[in-house]
Amino acid sequence: MAVDKPRAEAAIREFLLAVGEDPDRPGLLETPDRVARAAAELFGGYDEDPAAHLRKQFHESDNEEMVVVRDIPFSSMCEHHILPFTGRAHVAYIPRAGRITGLSKIARMVNGYARRMQLQERLTAQIADAMMDELEPLGALVVLEAEHTCMTMRGIKSAGALTVSSAVRGAFRSDIKTREEALRLLGLKS
Repeated sequence: MAVDKPRAEAAIREFLLAVGEDPDRPGLLETPDRVARAAAELFGGYDEDPAAHLRKQFHESDNEEMVVVRDIPFSSMCEHHILPFTGRAHVAYIPRAGRITGLSKIARMVNGYARRMQLQERLTAQIADAMMDELEPLGALVVLEAEHTCMTMRGIKSAGALTVSSAVRGAFRSDIKTREEALRLLGLKS
């Protein structure tokens, strides 16, 4: 889904007029173009299959020990207000028969899904489901912590409030001790 640049520029020009601005004043002359280019970057996740990053896999001699990647920074756009939310993703999985992926592939997958208009809850589930579908691990656990500017800059104006969401699959759902270990390794309380 490539951004229709001329259409985006026309829409931004109309938006500027709608909020009482003069799109022809010096500071705003190039704003429609800049916003259209930014949109292509911010919503670039529609142009890829983020789960495909996980298809680069390795076999590590039947290792079924937990793998944890924490503090993966991400930025996304709330689909309700088209305002950013930013935070950190924490991902844990238990490989099945030593089937692992590169650590950077997990971060690339997270950021691919984040570069779409999103809800944090959906983003969390998409990451967990991609882990399960592509790696077929014994389990996956994903926790996202994010600050939403739709909550900090407008409405309630609660700067610093974090939203935490989780998605639990496989062994992390069925085995409380495994889930507690993962949360401990993620630096989160169980």
